[in-house]
Amino acid sequence: MKVVTYSHARNALKSVLDGVVQDADVTIISRRDAEGDAVVMSLDSYNSIMETLYLTSSPANAAALSRAIAQDKAGQAQVRTLLAAE
Repeated sequence: MKVVTYSHARNALKSVLDGVVQDADVTIISRRDAEGDAVVMSLDSYNSIMETLYLTSSPANAAALSRAIAQDKAGQAQVRTLLAAE
């Protein structure tokens, strides 16, 4: 995680954006006077976080995912062929 000042982010926006995309990391933009800091991340990272939140928002789905991960780690996963779309 990188932290930059608002002034630096404003003056080097392209490099800040390029950095979060290339590094798959976030950059915090800090502002003075307690105006509130902000986080910049790639769209791919954001979408990944939102998908994880959605999939784990249901306790039943979170438990099913947890069981599936445990089975995979135990070598019990099975490869299946997907059906063709009609």
